[in-house]
Amino acid sequence: MSVSRENDDSKATDTSPQLGVTGAQQMHASIFRFDLHGKALRGSMSVGPIESTYLTMRDGVRIALDIVRPMDEAGSTKRDTILVMTRYWRGVRGTLSNEYADLFVPHGYAVVVGDVRGTGASFGVWPHPRARAETADFSEVLDWIATQPWSSGRVVGYGLSYTANTSDWMAERNHPALKGIIPRFADYDPYEDEFFPGGIPNASFGRDWSNGNKNLDCNVRISPDGDRSPGVRPVGERGEEDLVSALREHDAVPSLWEGFQQVTFKDDRPASWEGDSMLDWSIEQVANRVSRAGTPTQNWAGWFDGGTAQGAIRRFLRQTNPMNIIIGPWGHGAFEARDPLRSDGELILPTTPIQEANDIRFADMCFSDQAGHHGGKALHYYTLGEGTWKTTPTWPPTSTRWRLYTGSGFSLRESPDETGFDELQVIPALGDPSPTRWDFARTVNFPGDHRRLEAAGLAYIGEPLRRDLEITGHPIVKLTISSTREDGNFFVYLQAVAPDGTSCYLTEGQLRALHRKVLLDSQCHVLGPQHSYLKRDAKPLIPGKPAILTFSLLPISARIPAGYRLRVVFTGSDAPTFINVPTHGPAPNVQFHKGAEGCYVDLPIVHS
Repeated sequence: MSVSRENDDSKATDTSPQLGVTGAQQMHASIFRFDLHGKALRGSMSVGPIESTYLTMRDGVRIALDIVRPMDEAGSTKRDTILVMTRYWRGVRGTLSNEYADLFVPHGYAVVVGDVRGTGASFGVWPHPRARAETADFSEVLDWIATQPWSSGRVVGYGLSYTANTSDWMAERNHPALKGIIPRFADYDPYEDEFFPGGIPNASFGRDWSNGNKNLDCNVRISPDGDRSPGVRPVGERGEEDLVSALREHDAVPSLWEGFQQVTFKDDRPASWEGDSMLDWSIEQVANRVSRAGTPTQNWAGWFDGGTAQGAIRRFLRQTNPMNIIIGPWGHGAFEARDPLRSDGELILPTTPIQEANDIRFADMCFSDQAGHHGGKALHYYTLGEGTWKTTPTWPPTSTRWRLYTGSGFSLRESPDETGFDELQVIPALGDPSPTRWDFARTVNFPGDHRRLEAAGLAYIGEPLRRDLEITGHPIVKLTISSTREDGNFFVYLQAVAPDGTSCYLTEGQLRALHRKVLLDSQCHVLGPQHSYLKRDAKPLIPGKPAILTFSLLPISARIPAGYRLRVVFTGSDAPTFINVPTHGPAPNVQFHKGAEGCYVDLPIVHS
């Protein structure tokens, strides 16, 4: 059944050059197009009024939905639908549209935006993200859309951040109406990618995000400028009365932060989470179900956006459904591109309008079943410094490993030299006060000059590079340490130091010592050492006894110019972003061993 559109100009068309690919990549590029140089797609249709309604779920909970279609058309005109399920309010009282309708309706789509249960104007409770009751609702919402007189029966899930995660869980439902999803900057595993990277509590974001959501669920939103929102959009004629009742149900639920404070392991089950653990709201845990559903996916991620690039690559490895992965030089949301190895202000493609055009084009491919019928996977990634985009059907790219040991005089050396150790007294108050990749609400100015990190740890620097060097993949570190405490946080930062001394942040990795046991049967072992973060695998340090910590840094692709030097920094604190471990008693004093059995970093080098 073809999509009903009033004007052919509303269809997404591709008139721009595509990435150059050859051989096996040609099929993937023809199906999963990624257009860098195209223009914004301008739809010809006007955005119609919002229709709000409640949809009653199997357990009686009512979910608030907004429906927006093109202006002045018959209710029986069939439209493909974009579905967005949010916990950040589907709309604000008094507003006439929403950002999703403004993007998609001009191109001939209907748009449905819903408050997930326990949030906004919806009834029910929200104990934690993507609780099973919440994700099960998506099947009933899809059922309802498919039976509407204006619906073609075809739906694509869409979203950014939380709504990206809900689109992922739509795919898990394996619903016949769902033809594709477009998750932008999702956390594939919320424990590792967002709230506990390396098992270390991301207190700054976790606390602020949790408490901000609790305010939203009490109908309170205050902007950074101090302006108070008029509140969430009510539903229908009894909107005010219903909203009061819904908010009353939300009120009894504690902030998510209460649960986070009871989490050390992935399988911890805080009392306020209704018996669930973070495993229960990780889409990675149901990767096989998503693969079986076969839902075509276009997933965006950023090299500087928490762990979204890591999650995108794990998705690429673990799932077999048709997939288009795009990883660029962005923080959360791709609101600004930054390449620390190129001049400030230099235009980096694709711009936001071109990204949106790619999403519209992909949605059209899903609605026409083109993406689903052809299958395949492609990963597109930006190489810092080089300023180019590349496409690959496999990951990681072919590379060799370049091992650099920590040596005398705080140097990085290709061969180990003296034995002994460098000592670090962890100072809990020290860290990097500049913007961080782990504060998802404020990553616009990240990364900057990171020379200040040296004050918090031990910095090792190599000789000037004799030629350009491309690092693409997951750097791996091995730390041989002795500590005065049974636990501790270990942060490793990789930087490129310009001839003028400017320190260009490339990537980082971290590991809480308690989680140091290496998972031997991981499906993602090609990315380097993996860890389960499960209670059964806890492995505390023995004070004074040497121990090995080995882990991967977050992925990166960067071409370092000749004349630059590589620097690796070890720290034991990153305040105020992460909670210091141990939380009580004296801070650890750590010895980082040198020599052949000491500390090193393995870099994945791609030869041109």
